[in-house]
Amino acid sequence: MSLLNLTGIILGSAWASGVNLYLTAAGLGLAHRLGWLVLPGDLQILANPLVITAAIILYVIEFVADKIPYVDSAWDAVHTAIRPVGGALLAYWATSEAAPVIQAVTALAGGTLAFDSHMTKAGARAAINTSPEPVTNSVASLSEDALVVGSLWLMAKHPWVMLILVAVFISFSIWLLPKIFHFFGRIFRFLLGQRPGVVQHHEV
Repeated sequence: MSLLNLTGIILGSAWASGVNLYLTAAGLGLAHRLGWLVLPGDLQILANPLVITAAIILYVIEFVADKIPYVDSAWDAVHTAIRPVGGALLAYWATSEAAPVIQAVTALAGGTLAFDSHMTKAGARAAINTSPEPVTNSVASLSEDALVVGSLWLMAKHPWVMLILVAVFISFSIWLLPKIFHFFGRIFRFLLGQRPGVVQHHEV
């Protein structure tokens, strides 16, 4: 396997796992079994029928939970630890034939990238939940699943495009995440009665 293909799989799967770990795991395993994609190193464990079955079951649960406003944010909160760890494991397994130091560095990079994509997804979905209508939530969830499936296809057919998109996403998340945190900061201040521009006077 070329370095380009290997890097595309590592970074692509790490990014996708931050969006939907179970769909990523099931998709990679199925792609390997069907001969669409050759998984490197110990990452081939994902092609085990038991692993694929477990990933599909968990994906179905997430598919339902992800369409329900506020339930999706609770699900994301639980997965704040799970998805980055999953991204780190995928990167670690993919480099099982490399030196231990390379595996460690790659795992850290994979976990960081998964955490970045997870926080961007979770923050955006929490912002969407401030809207009373449920349609946007479902559209966002289906769009995220489509992004993961598209990423799997790019990893198999055009890994260099996957690498470019990962770089673009990182740049976008650096711009977006502070705005999301600022948005929720304003909401919390509003809920606490500290509206911007309003000075509260207290009698002495």
